[in-house]
Amino acid sequence: MPTNSLRTPAKLSAVVALALALASCASTPPVVCNALPSSSGTCTCGSGALACPVQPGPEFLYAVGGGQIQAFSVDHHSGALTTAGSVTGPSMSFGLTAVSNQFLYTSDSLAAQLDGFSINQTTGALTALGGSPFSTGTISIPVGLASPPGSDLLYAGDAGRVDAFTVSASGIPTALSSSPFPSGSGLLLAVDPFSNFLYTAIDDPTGTGGVFAYTIDSAGALTDVPGSPFALPGPTGSNSRPFGIVDTVSYVYSALSATNQIAAFSITSGTGALAPVTGSPFSTGATPLALVLASGFLYALNDGGISGYSINSSTGVLTPLSGSPFAIIGGAITTDSFGQHLYVSGPTGIQAFNINSTSGALTTVTGSPFSAGEATVMAVVQIPPP
Repeated sequence: MPTNSLRTPAKLSAVVALALALASCASTPPVVCNALPSSSGTCTCGSGALACPVQPGPEFLYAVGGGQIQAFSVDHHSGALTTAGSVTGPSMSFGLTAVSNQFLYTSDSLAAQLDGFSINQTTGALTALGGSPFSTGTISIPVGLASPPGSDLLYAGDAGRVDAFTVSASGIPTALSSSPFPSGSGLLLAVDPFSNFLYTAIDDPTGTGGVFAYTIDSAGALTDVPGSPFALPGPTGSNSRPFGIVDTVSYVYSALSATNQIAAFSITSGTGALAPVTGSPFSTGATPLALVLASGFLYALNDGGISGYSINSSTGVLTPLSGSPFAIIGGAITTDSFGQHLYVSGPTGIQAFNINSTSGALTTVTGSPFSAGEATVMAVVQIPPP
């Protein structure tokens, strides 16, 4: 059993895609590119110019725990956090996601509902939406949440199903007529960055468990990928207790908390079907519950530390980073939108780390840890540039 009170299934917040504004200079339409936090972002377009970097909009980190949702602004350059306020939240939540960078939703597993908030695009402050909280049904335990980048869709991993909603211009979620979709015991969700597929890992006490895979149609409805669910590795009858799950476009990784491993699958382009990666499952620390992808590296939040891995882009094979596992204790983990900083919530506040883009090594951000209550789930929201 986990020794830290925070060591419970934490949702991986999916990485929020940065929307880029179209710019034009002189007589040559430039190719718009993102100005990374380490660059000046100065637009010097002219004849023959290839690109016009666009400064990113503000970025905010949200942490749910203890009946509160805490908001922080993120410094793009240093990774430092500045308190931006808090609002009342659910007493227990393991799901947090934003829709269209405008609305924030968190699951309330005990009350069978979703709490919804509008996000102030300048300050990050949260305001409860009209009609919030939104019921997910009488027999419902909403846990993990996910939203395909740039869409008005919201998915909730529920008891034996996935609930699907469309979100109105005012932030009101409405269940799709074809929702819910059967999913076994999968509670945590991952959507691919191109919004084509949704995955959830399930546990099966009579077998090895598996990963349910769905295609997402233009209306948000889910259709089983042929062959789904795809078996998790392990002997028949094993109870692997899969929790955290990540989609990297080419690969899907799921934390197997009962066997201290990470299952890896390659994704068949165009169909979303999964095939085991050679060497999978890979060993990790005790009771892995959350995974996060940052700067091309995979980090697993374990009971007592964080294991870091490089990902072979051709095979999906995981290789432990030098210095891994890192002695970082926490119960929730997320990364900034650029994958340059890692954030871990623990008893001392939110710990922030710089990620070395070459080695994946973690170094403490100046001022860390930042004062905050203990959180069970965190997510970062990147506001599009003006």
